[in-house]
Amino acid sequence: MRVYVPLTLSGLAEAYKTGELGSGPVAAYAVTPALREWYLSDDIEELEYAALSRAALASLRLLAQDPDAPRRRVVVAVDVPDGAAAADPDRALDPAALGEVRVAGAVPLAKAAAVHVDADDAEAEVAAAARAVPAAEGGDDDAQFVVDGAEDHELLWYATQEIPNLLGSPR
Repeated sequence: MRVYVPLTLSGLAEAYKTGELGSGPVAAYAVTPALREWYLSDDIEELEYAALSRAALASLRLLAQDPDAPRRRVVVAVDVPDGAAAADPDRALDPAALGEVRVAGAVPLAKAAAVHVDADDAEAEVAAAARAVPAAEGGDDDAQFVVDGAEDHELLWYATQEIPNLLGSPR
């Protein structure tokens, strides 16, 4: 099962140092039954993109909590065994939890399939969106417009071997 783990560049640096995205449970996003129902598509690529987008929004929330992190969203795509990730049935009707899963055990960085990161030119919009997230989630339409501005930037795809370059560290 492919899951999308939201991070920041600071979180990615920590994962690179420790070799794992977390010891569990790890919050991630995946193609869940609720996401399928919401997205109304059977195209797995479209559904995977929707899960990636949900993880990018969660990364934005992480940036809102960490003012020192570089203003770029980070999502790590990881393949975990079927059954290792599960949605919380108590949050099934919560729109904020759409596609959200918890991976029970440790998630080794070595299992990552790819890393998705904003380009440098997205930083201004991502910074503004991180500041606007709390108000947007509170129903402020103007703040939601700012958050949507960050979502207009596509995350770039990187192979896991490129993580040192993303972090600015030598191999």
